[in-house]
Amino acid sequence: MTAARARLLARTASALLAGEVAGRTRRGAEADATTPQRRRAVALRQAFESLGPLYIKVGQILSTRPDFVSPTTMAELETLHDRASVTPFEVMEPVLREELGASWRSRFSFLETARPLGSASLAQVYEGVLRNGRPVVVKVQRPGVTVVMDADMQVLRRVARMIARHAPRFNATVDLETMLAVVFDAMRPELDFRLEAQNMDTARHTIHSFSTLDVPEVVHATRRTLIQTLAPGSNIRSADRSSFKEEDRIAIGRDLLGFMYRGYFEQRFFHADPHPGNILVRPGDKASIIDWGMVGRIDRRMSMSLVLILLGLAQNDGTAAARAWIEMSNPTSWADLAGFSSDIAILVPKIAAASLDDLNFGTTLTDVLKYSTKRGIQSSPLVSILGKSFANIDGSVRYLAPELSVTDVFVDHLRPILTHFVSEATSQSQLAQSLIEQLLLVSSSPSETRGVLRDMANRDTSINWSPTLTGMRAGIFREDRTWRVMAAVAVYLAWRARHRP
Repeated sequence: MTAARARLLARTASALLAGEVAGRTRRGAEADATTPQRRRAVALRQAFESLGPLYIKVGQILSTRPDFVSPTTMAELETLHDRASVTPFEVMEPVLREELGASWRSRFSFLETARPLGSASLAQVYEGVLRNGRPVVVKVQRPGVTVVMDADMQVLRRVARMIARHAPRFNATVDLETMLAVVFDAMRPELDFRLEAQNMDTARHTIHSFSTLDVPEVVHATRRTLIQTLAPGSNIRSADRSSFKEEDRIAIGRDLLGFMYRGYFEQRFFHADPHPGNILVRPGDKASIIDWGMVGRIDRRMSMSLVLILLGLAQNDGTAAARAWIEMSNPTSWADLAGFSSDIAILVPKIAAASLDDLNFGTTLTDVLKYSTKRGIQSSPLVSILGKSFANIDGSVRYLAPELSVTDVFVDHLRPILTHFVSEATSQSQLAQSLIEQLLLVSSSPSETRGVLRDMANRDTSINWSPTLTGMRAGIFREDRTWRVMAAVAVYLAWRARHRP
C-alpha cells in the first residue's frame, strides 16, 4: 500500500470516528452546506470515491445505516457514484491480450476504443460488434485492481477487529467483521467476471416470467473480461416518461418490483445494486437489468421473517413487525425487547398514515435498523445489503412509474410467494429433514419424552411466558421440547399421507 493511500485511509477513518457515529451525536439531515458537519460529510464522500470500488460499496452501505452515521452523512453518501477518469486503451489492451489471446481482435468487426461506454474504478466498458454482426459490450477489468482490493479487504478486517476489541458493546450489536464478510462475499463476482456471468445466467433463467424485463446474454467470460449482448436504451433516471405508453411504463415498473420481490423471497438470490444506472429502458423494448457483479443471497428462514416484517408494516401491525424482526436477529444479553417493540409500535402508524406512493421499504428498513441497534439487538449482517437493494429498486422504479404503490405490488406477489413457502415446507426433502430432526431429539431425551407423553395424556401442555428476556427464552426452550415431540408426530403423519399408495 502506498504512503498516499495509507494517509487517505487514515483521514477517512478519522472522519468517521470524529463525531459521525449517529449514536454519539444528533444532527439534522438538512444541515447547510457551509456547516462543519456538512463539509465533513462531503469530504468523506470524496474520500470514499478516491479510495475505489470497495470503499464506494462500503460508503453506499453506510448510507443506509442510521445506527452508524449521522443523517447529514447518510444523505451525502447516497450520492456516491463509482466513476473514474478514462484510462487510455493501450493500458487496458494487455488485459484483453492475456485473457482472450494475442488474436483477440479477430473476434470483433468493430470495437470503440477511443471512448468507452463507461469508466469505473474497477473496469471500463467498450461497445463493439462481433464478426457475426451481433452488437456487444466488452467489460475489461483494470490492471492490478484485484491486488488493491485484496489489500483493502485485509485493512478493513483489521480495523473491524480493532473496533471489536476497543468497543465490545458496540460490536455486539453490529458485528462489523461479519457485516464486512457479507459485503466482500457479495462483491466477489466483481473480481472474477466468470462469477458475474454465472449470476447473469441465473437471473436470465428466473426473469422469463416477467414479460417486460431482460438480462443481457453472456457471450464469453474470463476472470478479467466479460463479453455480453448490448442492452438497448438509457438508464431509467434519464428516461423521458412521456415517450412511453402509460401501460408500458406501469408494466415495466410492476415487473421490476415483482422480479426483485420474488428474488428476495423465492429464489433468495437478488441484484444487490439495482440503482438507476443499472436499469436501461427504451420505448418499445424490454427493460434490461445489467451489472450483476454484486448480488445477495439469503436463507429460507430470513426470507420468511422478512415477509412477516413487510406485512406488519403494510398492515399497520407494529407488534407483528417487531416480533418478526427479533426472530431474524440476535438480541444481546442487555437487549430491551419491550423498548424495541414500543419504538416500532410508534413508527409503524406513521408509515401507514403516509401515502402508499411515499412508502419506501428501503428507508423503512433503515428506520427499524436504527431502533434495533439502539435497543441492543444485533441485526442480521444481510440487512445492510437488503436495505440497499430495497432502497435502490424503489428509487429506480419511481423515475419511470412514480404512481405505483410498492405495497400493492408486494401484495400482488404475496400469493405465489406464500405458495412457494408452502411447497417448500411440504416437499419430500423438507419433510424428511423435519422428521429426522424430531426423531433425533426424541431419541436423545427418552425420559423427557415420557414426561411429555404423560403431560399430553393429562392435557397439561400449557406454555408459560416470562416477561423478561431470560425467562422468556427459558420458558420457550422448555416448552419447545413438548411441541417438538408433538411436531414429530404431525410430521410423520404428513409423511405417511403424502406417500400412501
